Amino acid sequence: MVSGMLGGAVAGAVFKQVWKFASGKEEPPQATSGEYGWGEILVAAAIQGAIFGMVKAAIDRSTARGVHRATGG
Repeated sequence: MVSGMLGGAVAGAVFKQVWKFASGKEEPPQATSGEYGWGEILVAAAIQGAIFGMVKAAIDRSTARGVHRATGG
């Protein structure tokens, strides 16, 4: 559970930096915000989902390898 929370925090920080670099804007758009169009909101959501998926896979893989090494199985 702790690794999931840590992963979420890491993914959120990475996403904010990627969005800032890609868009030049400090904060990513919120889906409920009226100041952004559909395109920008959907692109932000796709990038965010990809980053969260990548971080989750990396944490799951690292955890599985750690358990494997610890148990010898």
